[in-house]
Amino acid sequence: MSRHTRVYTEMVTTGALIHGDSHRHLRFNEEEHPVALQLGGSSPEDLAVSAKMGADYGYDEINLNCGCPSDRVQNGAFGACLMREAELVRDCVSAMQEVVDIPVTVKHRLGIDDDNSYDIVRDFVGTVAEGGSQVFIAHARNAWLKGLSPKENREVPPLRYEWVYQLKRDFPDLTIVLNGGITTLDECQTHLAHVDGVMLGREPYQNPWLLSEVDRQLFEDDAASGKPSALAHHPSMASRQTTAEALIPYLEKVLSEGGRLNHVLRHVLGLYQRQPGGKQFRRILSEGMHAEGAGIELFEQAISQTEALIARRRV
Repeated sequence: MSRHTRVYTEMVTTGALIHGDSHRHLRFNEEEHPVALQLGGSSPEDLAVSAKMGADYGYDEINLNCGCPSDRVQNGAFGACLMREAELVRDCVSAMQEVVDIPVTVKHRLGIDDDNSYDIVRDFVGTVAEGGSQVFIAHARNAWLKGLSPKENREVPPLRYEWVYQLKRDFPDLTIVLNGGITTLDECQTHLAHVDGVMLGREPYQNPWLLSEVDRQLFEDDAASGKPSALAHHPSMASRQTTAEALIPYLEKVLSEGGRLNHVLRHVLGLYQRQPGGKQFRRILSEGMHAEGAGIELFEQAISQTEALIARRRV
């Protein structure tokens, strides 16, 4: 649906890469480019090793997570806890940048708990930039380390977009990306008048079709107009149906390698969100994709029945 959108992995800890099944965490498909590996950790040495692993796998960017507030991250003294350790983050970034030729970027919050001064995030960015990072992705909220779940931390602390705009004014030579509470491309365009980029978190996961307009609206690249594609394996998708059908060869590949249907289809349940057949599409997949031996025909059935319902509603 988009050739320009940059995909970020879930956070992978340095321990999982160095001591675990690194291939399972690092593998991805060529179609996913540009794709960034997001790391969790606080040891410059371990982060350097992990960053090198990611670069060797072909990632386009290494991103250090300084914003996750979960208990697991707090116990490991990384994630949002690093907002209070700017010099350490600077050293971590420097260590990673020394061993890779791709950008090392930082995702962070505005502060943690009762930090209510813009100066805190300003000084954090200024210090970390000394380590060589040129890209900062600011979730425009504080992280509350006590009393809120990770889900609540994405919704309860107030958004302060103006602080992120101010970061761009204070650091005009840095790339400042805004994250938090954005659900539409119109909102993206509003923010892009003040910052260099926007990160959409869960909205594209819940409503994937949002991505179908990104290239045209935000990158002024209308593939349907005949402009050559930078990635020939990313065809222009004209409808939800053609998008779903384009997933079938990948689904076949996953199944042939021993994967299960739900490993893929659980991620596309929202493809028909807000369409007449959206609930039916989700129901067919949810009820059938976990069954032993479930195959591609279930996906094809969900597509055809949903499209038939949509066609009937149009009459």
